[in-house]
This record gives sequence, structure tokens and C-alpha cells, in this order.
Amino acid sequence: MTSVPDLLIEHGVAVVFAWAFVVQAGVPAPAIPMLLGAGALSGSGRMHVVLAVAAAMAATLSADVLWYSLGRSYGARALGMLSRFSLDPDSLIRHAKERFAAHRLRYVVLAKFLPGVNPLAAGLAGAVPIRLDRFLLYAAAGALLWAGAWITLGYLCADVIGLIATGAFRGGTPLVIVIAVGFIAYVVFKYVRRHHFLSHLQKARMTPIELKRRLEAGDHLVIVDLRTALDIETTPYGIPGARWISPKRWTTHIS
Repeated sequence: MTSVPDLLIEHGVAVVFAWAFVVQAGVPAPAIPMLLGAGALSGSGRMHVVLAVAAAMAATLSADVLWYSLGRSYGARALGMLSRFSLDPDSLIRHAKERFAAHRLRYVVLAKFLPGVNPLAAGLAGAVPIRLDRFLLYAAAGALLWAGAWITLGYLCADVIGLIATGAFRGGTPLVIVIAVGFIAYVVFKYVRRHHFLSHLQKARMTPIELKRRLEAGDHLVIVDLRTALDIETTPYGIPGARWISPKRWTTHIS
């Protein structure tokens, strides 16, 4: 099986572009080892550091424009596509909406460094919507900081990274097995916990038709709207009589 270092050595900038695009588009793959490896290869003279940074930056911007376009076309509903890749999609999307509402375009820059968050930030920028030229300016700045920081670090620490890679190679199959088993156990744990929560939630659920019937019958119901501030901004509709409470405030209160 061809390793990531071997792919970087053999195909260079093309691998940097493809890997950075996949990661920043939302696929849960590790990006930092690849960027550090590209920097280390640049430090040893086997890759051009400027081309490596440019490739990672171009890939990130391509992923940003893709998700910005989806957000512009489908609104916040486009973010539901990411639930297929996340182990905890509900809290991930909710936190992203809250932080985007608080920081706006600054969050587009920060999201580059947060695993799985970049497509959410780009999609929200399109859903709000934010002007394309302003979005591209901040997205480019974030892409440059993200790619430049990790690749430069790899460039400066090329000798140390080379020693670590050599040691990992000598560890061979046992190390890979331990990492794989740990990752699989974590995924199974998260899946079981989420499935249990959704099963409990399904039992306590009231359908919209039943809610409408009870409201028309004059039942005294307390309705709480737990949408984020960004949801209210993009979709300013609600159930009559519902009381809006920020999910962050609700979580803080019950904990």
C-alpha cells in the first residue's frame, strides 16, 4: 500500500491540492500531517514551498466556493449534507451557526483551522448571504494562513519530521493496527450514543399536525423555539406564541 509520504514524493503538488480540497470540503481526513510533510519535503529540496502553499490555498478556495454556492442556492438546508460525514452533526452545525452569527466573516478565517467546520462557515456565508467579493477576500486570507502556517512549520522542522517519520515507519503494522482499533472504537461509541438519543427523542416527539390540533383546541402549551439567531435571521417565521430561547442559553441553564 502506498503511504502518504510516498504519494507526496511521487506526485508532489497534485497530492497537496487534492488532499487539501477533500479535507476543506468536509471529508473527515487529517490535513496537518500532509501539510507538515509537504513542508518537510520542501525543506529537503524535493518540493517547492511556494507551489505547495499555492496548491493548498487554491484547493481550499475551490472548496469554499463550492459550499458558498450550495449555501446560496439551498440556504442552511445545504448544511444537512454534512451530517453524513459528522459523528455529532447536530451540535456541530448549531455551534457553527452561533459562532458565525457572532463573528461573521472572521469565522470564515478561523474555520480553516477547525476540523470539519470550514464547509459550514462557507455554506453559511452563502446562505446569509454575504457578498461574494467580501467572502473571497476573507476565505483567501484564511486559506493562506492555514496552508502557510503548517507548511512553513514543516519546512522549518524538516529534520525533526524526517526522524519522526523514520521511527513511525520502523513501528510498522502494530502501530497502524493500534490506531485503527482506537479510531473504530471511538466511531462505534459515538454512533451508539447518538442512536440511543435519537430513539429516545422519537418516542417523545409531537407531530406538527397534533400540535396544530391541540393549539386549535385551546390547550395550554408551552412552546420553546430553540433555533439559533442565524436561523431566525435567515428564516424569520415561527409558531404563534412560541418563546425563543437561544440554544446556548438553554444548554447553560440545564447544565
